[in-house]
Amino acid sequence: MPISRREMIKTGLAVGAAISIPSVLRAQTAPTDARTVRMVLGNLNVFDPMFTTYVDTVTHGLAIYDTLFALDSKYMPQPQMVGKWGVSDDKKIYTFELRDGLSWHDGSAVTAADCVASIRRWGQVNPGGQLVMSRAKDISKKDDKTFTIALEEPLGLLLELLAKEVGPVPVMMREKDANRPATEQVTANIGSGPFKFNEALAKPGANFTYERNEKYVPREEASDGLAGGKVVKVDRVIWEVITDQQTAFAALQSGEIDYIGAPAPDLYSMIESDPNLQLNLPKSNDVFFMRMNCLQKPFDNVKARQAMLNLVDQEAVMRTTYPPEYIRTITSFFGNDTLYSNDENTGWFKKGGDPEKAKQLFKEAGYAGEKVVVLQRTDWTEAGNMAQFLAATLRKIGVNAELAPVDSSASRVRRAKKGPVENDGWSIFITSESSYSSSDPVGNVTLSANGEGGWFGWPKSDEYEALRAQWAFVDTGQRKALARKMQQLQWDFVGTVLLGEGVTPTVSRKALTGLITFPDCTPFWNMEKVSA
Repeated sequence: MPISRREMIKTGLAVGAAISIPSVLRAQTAPTDARTVRMVLGNLNVFDPMFTTYVDTVTHGLAIYDTLFALDSKYMPQPQMVGKWGVSDDKKIYTFELRDGLSWHDGSAVTAADCVASIRRWGQVNPGGQLVMSRAKDISKKDDKTFTIALEEPLGLLLELLAKEVGPVPVMMREKDANRPATEQVTANIGSGPFKFNEALAKPGANFTYERNEKYVPREEASDGLAGGKVVKVDRVIWEVITDQQTAFAALQSGEIDYIGAPAPDLYSMIESDPNLQLNLPKSNDVFFMRMNCLQKPFDNVKARQAMLNLVDQEAVMRTTYPPEYIRTITSFFGNDTLYSNDENTGWFKKGGDPEKAKQLFKEAGYAGEKVVVLQRTDWTEAGNMAQFLAATLRKIGVNAELAPVDSSASRVRRAKKGPVENDGWSIFITSESSYSSSDPVGNVTLSANGEGGWFGWPKSDEYEALRAQWAFVDTGQRKALARKMQQLQWDFVGTVLLGEGVTPTVSRKALTGLITFPDCTPFWNMEKVSA
């Protein structure tokens, strides 16, 4: 969720020179063979998919771990590690039996005790998991392959929550790993999934290697979204970290790599004209948004947050990176074109923004020239460009805005700090998530407003949270009504400011087939390389 797959490659591209620049890969590696896929993804530096919401970590997690259930292409939960399951007549007791053939990469068998510990760990940090734990009377094993979740009251979303791939993800871990608090990273990288992480070949900042798990037993059903058989058709996937877009694109054209997860938008026309390359449209577009530190000045005052809502010129922000035909404005807190998109309380939106209104609201907030620190991503061009534009826009209305350059690692550390900017704190950061994630207030941590116990920025609205707590227990029609009420409140207390929606395809060589396109992750299974 919150960090897009576009958070991968540093641009600054002179497009015409891309083909002529020698590839770093050519000097370092032999050409890829038919059973190895090289993919340029982000700079992976967190390996625990229950520890963070980073999309890169979700991709890593789904490669080496497995889940009890998985979402199909229609976002419906289907059994994955579970072979059989049932629910009591009163809908309060769920019984799950693991399918045959499940084993950890260290050779030991997957047990029900592992699953119980994993669910409990996930329940510490994921909003959906927290909901499960708040309703759970007991979660316990019956035997080595069977466990139960006993609820105080029915929870019809249980299977869907167990299938969600939005981080923190409910992957199954070994009991001894899952017993570690979710606030501490698991570093063992031993799962039961279709790929093994090759620790010996790991080169942080350069590349990571994943080997086919020869002992993995895929389900018999056909692959469908993230569900069905996770059939691995290659021997090795190498996750390349290439921060220079020129080098990455030249390597793609020469066939030294097979896939780039985030091509620069100004490359799209070149990609379309290359007979060996193809753009792969996403299953869900990316929603960019900013978070403000609601605990510190000036954004501890709701008027200052409302000022930001009025200030933003979405089209101008998005044009800092995207061609016009790849952007859309967005006014619904629940995303464009989702079941819960609505127009409640959207009178603040004005084409071009409303700088004078924003200036007036800052004045009403008592703004007195306090420094506003905007985190500027140095390794994510889209967010970095938007941060520069936003800081310049703030200065135009008299706000003392200052950019603070950070890479992904520094951003992750700094955005967790709740203190003032004088103590290395922050005022604003920019991130993104799929529009699919924008419609899930139960499973998506960015849609919460539970104050200091919530996601970065820490907005608080008890009234909003009371409505969000009802979501899991009502039908679709009632959720639509809830969504309108929640949006009414959201655009009053302003926990998030939307910046716009972008269409961000991936690019691959046409010889790479079978790619699964799914929001918020890049599955490694099912793909294969075919001969020309």
